[in-house]
Amino acid sequence: MSLGCEESVALAKKIRVQTARMIHRAKSSHLGSSYSMADLLAVLYGRILRIDPKHPEAAERDRFVLSKGHACAALYAVLAERGFFPKEWLEDFYQDGARLAGHATHVGVPGVEVSTGSLGHGLPIACGMALTGKRDGCGYRVFAMLSDGECDEGSTWEAALFAGHHGLDNLIAIVDYNKIQSLGTVKEVLDLEPFAEKWSAFGWGVREIDGHNLAQIEETLASVPLKANKPTCVVAHTVKGKGVSFMENKVLWHYRSPDREEMSKAMVELGAEE
Repeated sequence: MSLGCEESVALAKKIRVQTARMIHRAKSSHLGSSYSMADLLAVLYGRILRIDPKHPEAAERDRFVLSKGHACAALYAVLAERGFFPKEWLEDFYQDGARLAGHATHVGVPGVEVSTGSLGHGLPIACGMALTGKRDGCGYRVFAMLSDGECDEGSTWEAALFAGHHGLDNLIAIVDYNKIQSLGTVKEVLDLEPFAEKWSAFGWGVREIDGHNLAQIEETLASVPLKANKPTCVVAHTVKGKGVSFMENKVLWHYRSPDREEMSKAMVELGAEE
């Protein structure tokens, strides 16, 4: 069931709260990367994707591929909030023997289409899904969430070329363009600009948006494909660590987990109890 606009805002907050708790308990990482895409996930799972938690493998469902699999805590959080599996599963995230691994895993996890984490693999997989759907005459769409850092990978651009060549208009790539990768800014490590123009040159319909403006996200994703007979790329300008002031735009929060004091401060900012 589609959520209302206010419910989508509430879902984005729940994603952030659950994700912080998971990463704090596990003493793991990638909180900043999860927060930059939380609003995108809220709109996708609240308003856009044609999915049914009661039938997670329905043939006609839309597919979502989290190419930036290191940020899977946020994906697990939204899946639990939308009823794909019990919220209790989140409590042993990243623990030895747990169902929910530290990089996205589809084994025994309803709603996760494919295991990911090795960057540069998600878009090629999504291309295969989209091509199969077109050739089989299926009506599903394939959405792939990419990090900006993995756009350093040659496999990403090979897939982009492939999708444009085959006119995969049922494929939507969303780039979480928070401009900070593991050890520095994207501009310092390997500048991607002019970024949108690159996707356009590879035969995609492209739109740049504010990745934290839920109305703008929904309007764009509800309009795909942006160009007839072309795959769609949404370049979502985001903020790493969005939602907690002391985490925003800080490379530190790519790998660091919050300690007890930081958790308390974060929960206050998010309007939740620790």
